[in-house]
Formats: sequence, C-alpha cells, structure tokens
Amino acid sequence: MRVTLRYVLAFTGLAALGCHENTTAPPPPPLEAPASLSSISLDSAIYLDWADNAYQTDPARFSNYTVYSASYDLDLVRCGTDWVIEGTTVAHVFLAGQLRNGVPRCFATSATSVEGVESDWSPYWQDTPRPDARNVLVWAYGVNTPQSGFRFWQDGNANGYGDPGELGLVQDGNSTTIDFWVYVQPSDSTLWLAPEFAGDSMRLYQNTPVADLTSIDFAPASGYDRAMIQAVPGYGYVFQRLESVQYHYMALRVTAVTRQYVIFDWSVQTDQGNPELVVPKRPATSGQAVASR
Repeated sequence: MRVTLRYVLAFTGLAALGCHENTTAPPPPPLEAPASLSSISLDSAIYLDWADNAYQTDPARFSNYTVYSASYDLDLVRCGTDWVIEGTTVAHVFLAGQLRNGVPRCFATSATSVEGVESDWSPYWQDTPRPDARNVLVWAYGVNTPQSGFRFWQDGNANGYGDPGELGLVQDGNSTTIDFWVYVQPSDSTLWLAPEFAGDSMRLYQNTPVADLTSIDFAPASGYDRAMIQAVPGYGYVFQRLESVQYHYMALRVTAVTRQYVIFDWSVQTDQGNPELVVPKRPATSGQAVASR
C-alpha cells in the first residue's frame, strides 16, 4: 500500500499533538491591596501613609506601590473619574506635591509585584491642602502696635485661592479686619490672643499641649467664642471666621512667648466651610463614595 506524503504528515502531526504537554503556568496572583490609607494636609501638598501589608505578607514578590489621585466633590461626598498617577514608591508613604490649596483631592494606592501584576486599590481617601507657615512673630499691642495684629488670609482679588501676598499677614493691631491682636495683661505681663474681626471667634484646640501644628487636625464643630485666651507655648488654638455667609477655619500653635511678642506656627483652610486643617487618620470607605467627616 502506498502511503502518500500527505497522510504521513497528517499522522505525524497528530502524534505530535498527542505527545505535547501543556506547560503554560497560571498567572501569579496579585499582592494584597493596601488595607488602609490616611493623610496629613500640608501647604500645597498632601502627605500620604498607608498600610504596608502588601510588602509584609510577600516581601520576595513585592516591587512597588503606585499612588493615584482624582478630583473630589465635597458636596456629593464622591471621588471623580479623572484619575492620574501621582508617582510610585517602594515605601508606604508618599508626598503628593504641587497641589492647589483649597482644592479637594481623592487618593488611592495599589501594590505591584515583581511579575508586573497590580493589586486592587486601597480604600479611597480625600484631603484638601491648605497654606501654613512656621515661626511668625507678632508683637504685643502697645509695644509695637503696627505689627501686633494678624490675619490668616485676606482674599484681595476674591478668587477663593490663597495667592502670594494674601496669607499670614502681620498687620496693625488697630485694624478691625484682623483675626486677632496680642494683648498684654497689665498685672503680670502675660500675652493673650484677642479676636478682633466681628465674625471671628476662637477656642483652645484641647486642654493639653499639642506636639506640632499638624496635630491640629480637624476644626471642632462648637465651643468658639470671642473671649481672648492666654498664649501659652505648646498649646493649639482654632479660629473660625464668618464672612460672606461661610466659615473659614484657621489654626495656630504657639512656639514661644515673651513679655513683648508671640511666635507661632499657623494654618488656614481656604476652602469655604471645610474644617480640614490636617485630616485625622481614620479608616476610609472603599469604592467611589468616601465618607464625610
């Protein structure tokens, strides 16, 4: 019987198929998604910190984290869909910089393995950068009256942003638009912070010293009045300014007090009605919606 080349090739091909083993390995599983995400509000920046569980559970396969951000709607309590990559890092912290003060942002992070497989995203987290400054000196009224008042923010062009020359203004203690002026108690020469503008009120942040300006995280909802409070090193103070129907919230931490002047660090939230000064580390809600504070 003559076997044609066509049948030989067909038989050979079938034999080869029958002997071939499937050696394709399943793709490696993704790393764990970061379990939590938190932040600290800064001047034109947000400091992010998240759970390092992706690395800790599988360090041999861990490559890096990716940080994402999007717009955030405070009224709808919802992240936008315009996600962009802020950057990558091998650490579980990241500084998102060059952000506009008073504009809320939504953040998330993921973990990537050495095989290039990306995990699910962390819970979403929102924060709003705000201006601040360190070591501002304001004199006592009567010692150097033209420099005895302070205004956190004067929105001269009414654009809603803290532009250069509008923030942290040391002004005349006689002005009626300043947030506060420094009063000298005649009996003992102690210095006190006295609210001035008609819409201003203030309160102690807490009854014990705070470690840093960033410890003043969220403006309390109540407890403000127009009584002056003694300036004591290490203590934090929160102001609310009612102007054009909306509140603005400000904070300061006193670093030094003499008989003639006060030195302090300060921050102000330029987003109207937003009490975020530094966002506290609280669990965030996963998914598009983010719980309001």
